[in-house]
Amino acid sequence: MKRNKSISLLFFIFVIMVAFTMFAIIVEARKQHSKKSKPSKHLKGSANIPGPAQAPLPHRGSYPTQSSFFNILSFGAKGDGVSDDSKALLSAWKAACEVPGATVEIPAEFKFLVKPITLQGPCVPHLVLQIDGTLLAPPEVGSRPKSSLFQWLNFKWVHDFSIQGTGTVNGQGFDWWSPSSVYFIQKKSKHIPDMKPTALRFYASYNVTVQDIEIVNSPQCHLKFDNSKRIKVNNITISSPENSPNTDGIHRQNTQDVEIQHSSIGSGDDCISIQTGCSNIHVHHINCGPGHGISVGGLGKDKSVACVSNIVVEKVSLQNTLAGARIKTWQGGIGSVKNISFSNIQVSNVKYPIIIDQFYCDKHICENQTEAVAISGVRYDQIIGSYTVQPIYLACSSNVPCIDVDLINIQLKPSQGYTSFKQALCWNSYGKSQAPLVPSSIDYCLRGDGGSVKRTSRSSHEHVC
Repeated sequence: MKRNKSISLLFFIFVIMVAFTMFAIIVEARKQHSKKSKPSKHLKGSANIPGPAQAPLPHRGSYPTQSSFFNILSFGAKGDGVSDDSKALLSAWKAACEVPGATVEIPAEFKFLVKPITLQGPCVPHLVLQIDGTLLAPPEVGSRPKSSLFQWLNFKWVHDFSIQGTGTVNGQGFDWWSPSSVYFIQKKSKHIPDMKPTALRFYASYNVTVQDIEIVNSPQCHLKFDNSKRIKVNNITISSPENSPNTDGIHRQNTQDVEIQHSSIGSGDDCISIQTGCSNIHVHHINCGPGHGISVGGLGKDKSVACVSNIVVEKVSLQNTLAGARIKTWQGGIGSVKNISFSNIQVSNVKYPIIIDQFYCDKHICENQTEAVAISGVRYDQIIGSYTVQPIYLACSSNVPCIDVDLINIQLKPSQGYTSFKQALCWNSYGKSQAPLVPSSIDYCLRGDGGSVKRTSRSSHEHVC
């Protein structure tokens, strides 16, 4: 009996051991299966497929190969304002040029010295140059070969391209403006800089946007567009001293379909300059001063052909400028300026708020010539504020008069603290005026019977446009 009990007990213990062993095997199998199927705790979705381990991005670090961001520091730039970072910028540009929607980054808190450079397209669409730091031009007048004196940062054949950011483009033009500095360089190096570089220039480009950045102290023009289309400039700041020569803010030639808006421009020349070959230009919500105002021209220099049409300038404020809304042409030129509108313009301490000058000359004496660029369809509407020299100056060619000129709601009063004022001058200009008109002499400024002038006195060269 005792033997039977012992056998039963051993059998029971054996069954328990077998069962425990089987249970342990099952549990271990489930653990292994769970490890294989459970996603990594560092991944949150199917887009984050495990790949080679990436090191954390250092402050000056490089981006992954497939990134659409190309930081100039990753291409060897020092960002100390002294080292030449031109090659790094060019390398970053070339790499980004091949990637859809890429961004070349100029990071904040760094200063990058860049020599004259051409950033060339065409690139894959929607390339962005993000300027949050500072780009510095070489300050020395004699440091550039003559071939690079036309521009500093040259953008050529770029399409669907944007420049944006909170940073600064600094042309460091002080030595270029000083005659004594230029003379010293010429005498020392025998290199005569007969031209000065533009800070940013676009050539043969379209669908270009420039926004939010600051451009300062260019040796000559700050921002220039040549032979380009569909341009938008928004919320930028341009600044150089009032005595800096020929430092136009925004200069355009042979460029169409342009909008410039919500920007502040102060320089030593025209805040905005519109040259030959421009049409369909809309300028609005601009603060201008110091400078020479908003100008169409000068046009027709050296008997050249000039064609400008469909220009709208509105909602502009000008303070302490030479001119307000101005059209200027050289004697002897041919072509036409037509369909120009200046409206809703506030002027404060502007020397000449309204100008049409067909005798423009930047020398002491210019030769009198009979031909002139024909001017027609010009509207001045709601020009209000104060002047320091002369409220209106319309000097049109004796042979090619200005026609269809409208003066509507012109209210210009002498600025306080000034004494030497001139009366309104109007010569050979035809059109109509509409009250209110201040000073009242403006009401007699324009001549009537413009229809006969259209038929008999227009330039035979007007039709070249």
